[in-house]
Amino acid sequence: MTGKLDIDHLRQWIGRSTEASDIVTAQLVKGLRATLFQEVGEPKTGDAAPFTVHWCLAQPVFPMSMLGPDGHPTRGGFLPPVPLPRRMWAGGEIQFLQPLQVGDESTRTSRIADVQVKTGSTGTLCFVSVEHSISCPRGTAIRERQDIVYREMTSSAPAGKTPPPPPTAQHREIHVSDPVLLFRYSALTFNGHRIHYDRDYVTKVEGYPGLIFHGPLQAALIIEMAAKLRGGKAPKKFSYRGVQPLFEGTEFSVNATETADGMELWTANAEGQPTMKGTAVW
Repeated sequence: MTGKLDIDHLRQWIGRSTEASDIVTAQLVKGLRATLFQEVGEPKTGDAAPFTVHWCLAQPVFPMSMLGPDGHPTRGGFLPPVPLPRRMWAGGEIQFLQPLQVGDESTRTSRIADVQVKTGSTGTLCFVSVEHSISCPRGTAIRERQDIVYREMTSSAPAGKTPPPPPTAQHREIHVSDPVLLFRYSALTFNGHRIHYDRDYVTKVEGYPGLIFHGPLQAALIIEMAAKLRGGKAPKKFSYRGVQPLFEGTEFSVNATETADGMELWTANAEGQPTMKGTAVW
């Protein structure tokens, strides 16, 4: 799907809002813990959930007839109908006020904050910023801004410069981007985007070399590592952005380096090149 990009029309979506509620169940917490390489255990009512469990809650549900060729819902509705075919999570910022717990009824209030068009090395880019507030019975738990990017369907990435030497981390965890890991996270977040599980689609239609690791899953692993290094306390604020895709079938690392006011955090591919970068402050 590609059509004329009318920025004035798309910006009419700014200010639109929606609300959805869900319950943090023990089964959801077990599945997310397993996917984040944590001890699964037997979570009970009142136990803290992983810090990014809200990304699994109250996800939009559409009938199969309303899905586009990429597995996302057809454009329009709450999000503006951007006529660019590739849609990805570019980054964002999260403020953690208190953890969600097993048994909580959580309500997410979402608002379109901005729509901007830019030109990059791969052509036209449209950025949609969405603000979320997640509440629980004890009050507001999380405030968040998500940046979604839409872009053209280019056949391949432009030739880049020689990458700089990989950064040195004070703390590092190594994992493998297994297709089953990607499938599990898609299931937990009810994410039908085919780039994460349909190898024929992602290689033959979108032109990537393999299945693409979810941006939110990288961010979730970074946040959990940061909290673990600070005695289980989530950062007050975590800002992050995607740098380049991370693909299936290779080792990847989750990295942290202490700074004067917090941490620099990133995920990296098997060559050590960052795929997502973030900063956390407590």
